[in-house]
Amino acid sequence: MFCEALLSEVQEFSLSRHGGDLALADNFVLGEFACNDGSDVVLIHPSLVALLQTIRAHFGKPVHILSAYRTADYNELVGGSKNSTHKKGMAADIVVRGISLKRIAEFAEDLDVGGIGIYEQNKFIHLDVWRSMRRWNG
Repeated sequence: MFCEALLSEVQEFSLSRHGGDLALADNFVLGEFACNDGSDVVLIHPSLVALLQTIRAHFGKPVHILSAYRTADYNELVGGSKNSTHKKGMAADIVVRGISLKRIAEFAEDLDVGGIGIYEQNKFIHLDVWRSMRRWNG
């Protein structure tokens, strides 16, 4: 479902121009997707926003985004992969308090999500809307 939605384009936003409180969905604003290095530019694929909103609606709990868009420099700083989907605005590392990573992964699996990475030790799940399905434990 979400992998097939890649016909749309990644959108580029500016925090200074659009404001961090720009609503992207019922429960998400632009600032939540911004790079943690404070960069002005934010890349976001609409399917990623839709995926996170679907997860929020399904579990009825806030989805906390730990990391979404990353600049190339920030991605390198945090040890992200060279071809990280975070750099494309197509990935988010999230937590849903009170919901196990396994339950989130199982739900995301049913949605035809591109990448699902469970990071038990760090207590978050990586989800992306890249066109190929990949699964891993970090």
